[in-house]
Amino acid sequence: MATCYRHPGRETGVSCSNCGNPICPDCMTATPVGMRCPDCAGKRQRVTTLRSVHVDPIATYVLIGINVLMFLGSGAGGGFLTGSNSGVSKTFFDLALWGPGVANGEWWRIITSGFLHSGFLHIALNMYILYWLGQMIEPALGHLRFTALYFASLIAGSFGALLLSPDRLTVGASGAVFGLMGAAFVMQHARGINPWQSGLGPVILFNLAFSFIVPNISIGGHLGGLVGGTLAAFLMERAAGRGRGVALPVAACVAVGAVAFAGSLAVA
Repeated sequence: MATCYRHPGRETGVSCSNCGNPICPDCMTATPVGMRCPDCAGKRQRVTTLRSVHVDPIATYVLIGINVLMFLGSGAGGGFLTGSNSGVSKTFFDLALWGPGVANGEWWRIITSGFLHSGFLHIALNMYILYWLGQMIEPALGHLRFTALYFASLIAGSFGALLLSPDRLTVGASGAVFGLMGAAFVMQHARGINPWQSGLGPVILFNLAFSFIVPNISIGGHLGGLVGGTLAAFLMERAAGRGRGVALPVAACVAVGAVAFAGSLAVA
């Protein structure tokens, strides 16, 4: 594969539409006639990539904080550390995802379950991946769009969990995290970055395989979140192509979340 003419160590399949020189994502300048290299674009313009915008991922930190507080407040950590369920409070069971409860009008379980975790290892893994993805995605999307994407993925994960195992008690931010993985895949591809070369594609495949191999993992929650986040990101990219506003991308996430919420109520 050809390598960037300015960065010989980077392989790329994109060439300048004017001179034909191979260019990597950092050297691409979007023009009405295609991607051009910095020389043909007339200036050395640095293109915005997923990690190049210097914006603090505040929403990511807030979401991690809420998850940790809910983990401690629900008593699940105590039950895990003592090796029994004696430390798990009634609040944990009242907020966890459970089909019969949702069917009886306890719709909040669809959302609150995404902020509960069953043990220290469970929350540690999810928060680590959330931090990693948040550092990548939130600076590119902004706080509002990232938050909308997160909740759309979370609700889609709840829909998937209820669809495959409605009678099972389900908790965790895994659905939202898988949704962010799918969104990152779409965003990298849209910006000319190969997700398989960046390492994101193999990470998604590994986590999917882990979901099927290890017992007591909500396969429906992971698949639902992945599909919901991927779809929301695709619609956001399409909406962003019509302008730089925030309303259309956020509306796309709201639409995905609303459909998943309605589906959750229907299958509970």
